[in-house]
Amino acid sequence: MTALRERVARELSASRARVEALTSLDDAELVAQHSALMSPLVWDLAHVVNYEEIWLAREAAGLPAYRPELDDLYDAFAHPRAERPALPILAPPEARHYGKLVRERAWQSVERLDVAGAAAGNPLLADGFVHGMVVQHEQQHAETMLATHQLRAGPPVLAETTLPLPGGERAGTAGVADVLVEAGPYRQGTSSDPWALDNERPAHVVDVPSFRIDVHPVSNSAFAGFVAAGGYADPRWWSAPGWSHRQAEQLGAPAFWEPDGSWFTRRRFGRVEDLPPEEPVQHVTFHEAAAYARWAGRRLPTESEWEKACRYDPATGQVNRFPWGDEDPNPDLANLAYEPDAPSLRPAPIGSYPGGASPCGAQQMIGDVWEWTSSPFAGYPGFRAWPYPEYSEVFFGNEYRVLRGGSWASHPVAVRGTFRNWDYPIRRQIFAGFRTAISLDPERAPTSRDFTADPAGGS
Repeated sequence: MTALRERVARELSASRARVEALTSLDDAELVAQHSALMSPLVWDLAHVVNYEEIWLAREAAGLPAYRPELDDLYDAFAHPRAERPALPILAPPEARHYGKLVRERAWQSVERLDVAGAAAGNPLLADGFVHGMVVQHEQQHAETMLATHQLRAGPPVLAETTLPLPGGERAGTAGVADVLVEAGPYRQGTSSDPWALDNERPAHVVDVPSFRIDVHPVSNSAFAGFVAAGGYADPRWWSAPGWSHRQAEQLGAPAFWEPDGSWFTRRRFGRVEDLPPEEPVQHVTFHEAAAYARWAGRRLPTESEWEKACRYDPATGQVNRFPWGDEDPNPDLANLAYEPDAPSLRPAPIGSYPGGASPCGAQQMIGDVWEWTSSPFAGYPGFRAWPYPEYSEVFFGNEYRVLRGGSWASHPVAVRGTFRNWDYPIRRQIFAGFRTAISLDPERAPTSRDFTADPAGGS
């Protein structure tokens, strides 16, 4: 077996094992809709299988459709999440059986990887791109399933392990608060990463003015200071749509926080615990992140600023795949979802991964929490939708904001320095936090356009 086939087989097995671990519940839990924001878990289970049938069994292996009548049923664009419980979706035993049969057919596409994709007349097979796309899709839905688990009521159903941290003492929890990123051009995006998705392409040069960016994501302790200072009650710190949303939803703290004397507790996967002050804040909307930044006399970084701070090495002029270089993530470098059946279910304290620092000195840019940026989601210059416009292109627009870096719930295969996530600015069930920045050249400081926030939608 070639190295590519070995990798594809390993990643397909890992993604399915993770989905199975997150759906190893009784049928009542799987068919319930725990929040109108999310699908029933069994819908996600069959959806990832249907996606695999379309792209691996049919498109890559060239096999006839096995269950074509399911295509519309599991089309995320045809059926909003709130409506999915009323659909005639597969029951859990049927969904599992469907998954088993589709996986048997999908393996035939793996066999075709011995032939160069272009030479075989199917560019989807080149470098295993279509397999990488399917694996990333399944791992992304596994993270979505974790968001559903977080929203469900009742006692815990997910086991967790102690978060393994690198040896030695944590660094950077005190002292330097932010780091300098010098002005100048760098190459954003990629044209060479074989499993990069269409919105990460093509690589293009961006000239970024000088700025400073936080060494770490904003912590629970720091954000609690904003809450204690009355930040949620002061419209000075909020954009017009942000203030309107805050009022409509009566927001007063990040999701899952509850006041407890002079501090807070939080609910995390059915467990109520004291809020850990040194963990990055998570479950905040873009609006909450932007309001905190204004209160602190700073702002959210643009997407280009975030990526330059993450990837660019001024000493060599090169851009890395990850902050620390081109080496794949490991537990000494970043907090990600490495094991399907032993999740940590939480961010690591700030300063936990000094070995994963970027050349400018920023830490924890990969893993722990997705980080809101101020940038709307748009295609790069020269963007080409491939292999289908519904992956990225239909979401381009000012109503979405870009998030970067992945979270503790993200699998390493679906995270890299160029990876782009996006969501509505009112979303906070996702595992999102932020870090702040400040311009050093006021005349070239970025500005944010106003935008609307549609609470519907999502995949």
